Amino acid sequence: MLRVIGRRISLLIPTLIGLSILLFLWVRNLPGGPATALLGDKATPEAVARVNAAYGFDRPLIEQYFQYMGKLLSGDFGVSLQTGRSVLEEFGTRFPATVELAVIALVFAIGVGIPMGYWAARNLGRWQDHSSVVLSLLGIVVPVFFLAFILKWLFAIQLPWFPTDGRQSARIDATHITDFYVLDGLLTREWDAAWDAFTHLVLPGIALGTIPLAIIVRITRASVLEVMNADYVRTARAKGLTEKTIRNRFILRNAMLPVTTTIGLQLGLLISGAVLTETVFAFNGIGRFLRDAIFTLDYPVLQGFIIFIAILYSLINLLVDVSYGFIDPRVRVQ
Repeated sequence: MLRVIGRRISLLIPTLIGLSILLFLWVRNLPGGPATALLGDKATPEAVARVNAAYGFDRPLIEQYFQYMGKLLSGDFGVSLQTGRSVLEEFGTRFPATVELAVIALVFAIGVGIPMGYWAARNLGRWQDHSSVVLSLLGIVVPVFFLAFILKWLFAIQLPWFPTDGRQSARIDATHITDFYVLDGLLTREWDAAWDAFTHLVLPGIALGTIPLAIIVRITRASVLEVMNADYVRTARAKGLTEKTIRNRFILRNAMLPVTTTIGLQLGLLISGAVLTETVFAFNGIGRFLRDAIFTLDYPVLQGFIIFIAILYSLINLLVDVSYGFIDPRVRVQ
């Protein structure tokens, strides 16, 4: 297994190197150069020259690239122009919030999407199937920010069942160990803090999870339909096995391979695509910080975010590849 993981990582290295080259060239080809982008259009030539000398932008490109790669490999992603703190430190502060939100959204998508997709496949051509397909289409076509506003207006303002924004109520005096607020509440046995943090995740989690939910429903439905018509399923029925055994051992397990791939890809998208949801609910995660970086032209943050998400995607794909062997013993990861 360690050799398999090593081979997968070795295949990802060229991808990350190619991405680093593209990012490097992108920053160096900004209008007016990176110094002008950092200082603004009204920067004086003297100020531009000072920034070029300070950051090494006046050196040969090949030398700049190796210097840039050396900093990345040492964990130096640059300094945020918004806060003056290191990009890695900013991500470390906000990453737990985005992970909590992404996990809640994914749990919602998986917990509803897989049963709904299986239910639709089992009732092919009936109203259950048609309603599942229609709901999945609505989940894809309705914009996330619009759904977020609707959920916030209905369940936080009209029906004050959930908080309107933030990660935790100001009245809660919680102890934060890991910065995962729900987990911190459970570890410290501050049950009110854990519950309060969870209620702050419900509405943004549902809003963020609707698109993955719709995709998982469609993939599960198609995969289950394909497996249900397989010869080994008909043979299992002919042998007199119960429907529960057929469903668990033959249909769902074999149908989970494409669904697992979809879930892995959606997790990466949830973490990288939470900008609108975090903005609507004033959720202090990476997405909201990235939005601010876009408006303020904070290029070190944008560079660091792209590299960070690329590494995260690579690790998620690695986990998905390794999980195939556990889901289906017929699959042998090479």
